[in-house]
Amino acid sequence: METVIILVFVFGYLAITLEHNIKIDKLIPALVMMAISWALISLGIDDFTQWFDSAKHSLMENFGLLNHEDKMHLMEETLLHHLGKTAEILVFLLGAMTIVEIIDYFDGFSTIKSAVNFNSRKKLLWMFSILAFILSAIIDNLTATIVLISILQKIVKDRDVRIWFAGLIIIAANAGGAWSPIGDVTTTMLWIGDKVSTGKLFSYLFIPSVLCMAVPTFIASLLPAFKGTVELQEEDDKPKNKFSSTMLFLGLGAIIFVPIFKVITHLPPYVGMMLSLGVVAIFAEVYSNSKFALSATGDGEHEAHASHSPVHYSLSKIELPSILFFLGILMAVAALESLGILFGFADNLQTSMPMLGTEYHGEGVSDLVVLLLGVGSAVIDNVPLVAASLGMFSEPLDNELWHFIAYSAGTGGSMLIIGSAAGVVAMGMEKIDFFWYLKKISWLALIGFLAGAAAFMVTRAVF
Repeated sequence: METVIILVFVFGYLAITLEHNIKIDKLIPALVMMAISWALISLGIDDFTQWFDSAKHSLMENFGLLNHEDKMHLMEETLLHHLGKTAEILVFLLGAMTIVEIIDYFDGFSTIKSAVNFNSRKKLLWMFSILAFILSAIIDNLTATIVLISILQKIVKDRDVRIWFAGLIIIAANAGGAWSPIGDVTTTMLWIGDKVSTGKLFSYLFIPSVLCMAVPTFIASLLPAFKGTVELQEEDDKPKNKFSSTMLFLGLGAIIFVPIFKVITHLPPYVGMMLSLGVVAIFAEVYSNSKFALSATGDGEHEAHASHSPVHYSLSKIELPSILFFLGILMAVAALESLGILFGFADNLQTSMPMLGTEYHGEGVSDLVVLLLGVGSAVIDNVPLVAASLGMFSEPLDNELWHFIAYSAGTGGSMLIIGSAAGVVAMGMEKIDFFWYLKKISWLALIGFLAGAAAFMVTRAVF
């Protein structure tokens, strides 16, 4: 039965990676393999001889000796445990996405666009790279990429020029997301899972992340594609919203407040995100002269109001398919973890891989393993890779291993355009060809990835 579950995961994962070839959205195979995996576990519960206790992070002893009822009860508790942990991540992301959409509702990002009054390609490259690096640390790399490419489309007229900028935005956004607990889904997973803390994450990864962004940007600035000037789009006649700047700084400030709230209250991050969303929503409703209404009542009057409510409008714009994809993939990985499959795989990986650099607290996990995880995140999605590492390794909070995983998984995906959420969304927005990116941008991303990894090995020795 374990073999069948592994095959379900492999075929499901293959369907996810070939999303653009088979023309099936990746959320569908993610949800299907999650449901089938847990169904097979339930049907074959009596055939399993081991079970992974997520609370104690170790394999249970004498699981095979339990009766059917006890095994089913344990499976239900484990399923509920993983659903709760996954829901923490999803609710957090929902809040962050909604705040960003509220900012966009008030045209808040036009403040950034209005600052561009030059047409030098090299200056534009550095401006967008630095903005991507900073914004992704605040509003996550996926959202930062969407925002900046949207701004880029309003500034640069020629698409063939824009896609070069988009390629460097992907690298910079992924680098910026790695050192912030809210900058990347994988980093958020490690933060919410109490594997990394905000302070240590910054200490370990800020300098490596800066190099991961700056080195490729510097090399790109020397290329012919970024020489000379660019033709700018003409200004539109759309009147500027008088609250745009206020909502931009209020929204970004509210998201930055979330880690502070966690440190003060020791509550899960999604609680702070819901508080931030509530505060931003209040100002949004007041500024739009709408009623204070966040829940549907089902009557006609409310339906009419909802179309004018910035909160309702923003909720309708969030990326729900991404949320469902994360649900499916995280719960599918949880199925493999519960059967102890990931635990066994970690043992085999640690014993078979040659050592390179540091061994973390004598656990036998080498730097080479983590670097390969980063390369792997370019080929397949980094979310399940990090979810798998949470089940594979048992190092304590702020162990260097978790910070290196955060860096590798967060930035390694830049090496292929399908290797990160930022890359996939840029691919869709600008219709970037996979092989164009592989030829023109991937080598820059690889150089940045290796430069940052080398810097991490140095900073690790200091902290």
